[in-house]
Amino acid sequence: MAGKSVFKRIDWLTIFFYLALVAIGWVSIYSSTFTDNDQSIFDYTTLHGKQLFFIGASFVSILIILALEASFFERFSSLFYVISMVSLIGLFLFGKTIAGATSWYDLGFFNLQPSEPAKVATALALAKYLSDIQTDIKRGKDQLYAFLILLIPAVLIVPQPDPGSALVFFAMAFVIFREGLPLYYLGIAFLAILVFVTTLKFGTVWVCIFLGIMLVLFFLLKKKKFKIPVTPIIGFVLISIVFSLSVNFVFNNVFQDRHRDRFSLWLRLENDPVKLEKIRKTIGYNTYQSEKAIESGGFFGKGFLEGTRTKGDFVPEQHSDYIFTTIGEEWGFIGTSAVILLFTFMLLRLVYLAERQKNSFSRMFGYGVISILLIHYFINIGMVIGVLPTIGIPLPFFSYGGSNMLGFTALLFIFLKLDTNRLKEGI
Repeated sequence: MAGKSVFKRIDWLTIFFYLALVAIGWVSIYSSTFTDNDQSIFDYTTLHGKQLFFIGASFVSILIILALEASFFERFSSLFYVISMVSLIGLFLFGKTIAGATSWYDLGFFNLQPSEPAKVATALALAKYLSDIQTDIKRGKDQLYAFLILLIPAVLIVPQPDPGSALVFFAMAFVIFREGLPLYYLGIAFLAILVFVTTLKFGTVWVCIFLGIMLVLFFLLKKKKFKIPVTPIIGFVLISIVFSLSVNFVFNNVFQDRHRDRFSLWLRLENDPVKLEKIRKTIGYNTYQSEKAIESGGFFGKGFLEGTRTKGDFVPEQHSDYIFTTIGEEWGFIGTSAVILLFTFMLLRLVYLAERQKNSFSRMFGYGVISILLIHYFINIGMVIGVLPTIGIPLPFFSYGGSNMLGFTALLFIFLKLDTNRLKEGI
């Protein structure tokens, strides 16, 4: 009876979005990996066969999650977090290196990427901490502890190296802002990114000149009796200048060559045409080919299994990070728009579900889920169409891979389970 009541209370609209994305994703993987020698969709030696197995395993995990008490996830959230951090540390000793990143454990039949369950554990731990302190997180100590929960896994993941996954953990800072962190922190982060990018693009001298002009304009406005505090503005300008002076050192000495090349390609920093062409053929090759594949699909696309660039393996990793290009080539603008709308409607639905939670832990975890899905969705599609630098993170419920399929599914259905408990308690 308890199982039946859970299925009555669960949000079926969100499940519809989930099933639609999983189905379209698998069809795209099948199309991008299909060969004339394939005999069965269940063949585990093929990538689409393995993905079908991962989807089945995810459905089993859904049943397990829904069978557990909602309080289970809050009660053991700290334990999940500790286990996940230990699994990330273990990669330095026992990790398997794939494509230059030591991010997996070789389990024989399956390569486990612990950063994926770590996202679930971190979202749970952050929600647990913020709900326990029962405050608008105005105290510096509370803010520090909350950010440490996000910083620890990110620091452990960066050296693998996997900066894309590390970025996902920082995206969960949105949860902290939702719970009362002053917005000027967000402004500082945005301005730091802006100064970093503009310094790379235009140089330190021009950034300093611009900041100096802004400071002069500030004092001119001050004379007209605008009530603007002087000390914070001067401090901001000075810190920005110092930060701008450090950008080139960090870019040339901290970033790896491949990361510098990606920024050079994205911001058009390279003036040497020979080196620029070399970067386009190496680092920029994937993006160039993905743009061409999507462009070739036109409005209606070429049709299922009819993508010439997909069949010709023009786009490397098309079944994983670049799976969106298959939709673009075979189903055109209509198909890509449908996928984007499905993701957008799912995220909007999750915002609605999160806002209706009266239990603070459930609400905060819901926003953690939204943050993770949104950053993956935004960055993956952005890099595929060339408006963002290549980072290398999967498209949720779409890209090939067991770890990310199980991880995203667990994220979503833990929240849906918490939402059913809200209705059960009558709040």
